[in-house]
Amino acid sequence: MRVFTQLSVAFVFSLIGILYSCSDKNKNADTYLAEAQTALQQGNYALAKLKIDSIQLLFPKAYDQRKSGIALMREVRMAENKRNITYCDSMLAVHYAQLSDLQQKFDYIRDDRYQEFGEYYPKVYPYRGSLQKSGVRSGVGEKGALFIESILSGQTVRHTKIKVSSKDNNYVETLPVTADGLNYRFSTLNNTYEIVRYSNNYENGVAKFIYTFQDQPLTVTFEGGRKPISFTMNSASKKGIALSFELSSLLLDIEQLKFEKEKSETLIRYLESRNH
Repeated sequence: MRVFTQLSVAFVFSLIGILYSCSDKNKNADTYLAEAQTALQQGNYALAKLKIDSIQLLFPKAYDQRKSGIALMREVRMAENKRNITYCDSMLAVHYAQLSDLQQKFDYIRDDRYQEFGEYYPKVYPYRGSLQKSGVRSGVGEKGALFIESILSGQTVRHTKIKVSSKDNNYVETLPVTADGLNYRFSTLNNTYEIVRYSNNYENGVAKFIYTFQDQPLTVTFEGGRKPISFTMNSASKKGIALSFELSSLLLDIEQLKFEKEKSETLIRYLESRNH
């Protein structure tokens, strides 16, 4: 009987110790939860999420605190995405103002029969008149996709790429384009023409290079077929490509901001649906 009593007492003390231990751990979980709440109020959403994640990881048996943490995480994500929308709206307002000014330097061309979206061409290097001379012209799609085109007039090289170089031997070159429709040649009664369009990866940073060195003499070399032919780029061509690079960068930034805003709006709708 005495042995049984001693065991019972030991069990009770052990149980009390466990309860106190759990209570202490729960207090620590409460501390993390309070710190997460404070971080949320201060707009430090990264810290708030870190504290909530720590509760889930460190206190697997603190059920009430874990449940409260899940609810608080929804508040954090809601606030974070609302802030993101506010930021996107403010940046879009700035970008649209810049776009309005920059668009004045371009002609917008769209053939309703074939094109869903139009293209912008710099006025300083008119698109329609550029076939009459060898050089490099540029344009920008309505969603920001940049392209450049090399035009060889009056000579036959069968070129597939171009290289643009500066006097100090810095250079960049496009990737070769051989696909039909992007690399084509034709003749009239009085002249021959070669036109190659470089877009996406094929453009390979040529426009950015020209934008960077637009105030320096630049040489463009038509390569890939017969003997290469080189020309000095005129100022209008360089200026036009530099403007196209600026417009492309601006339009792509706008599209990215619109995407981020839409993503946040979608997540907010999802979080709101979970509360019902």
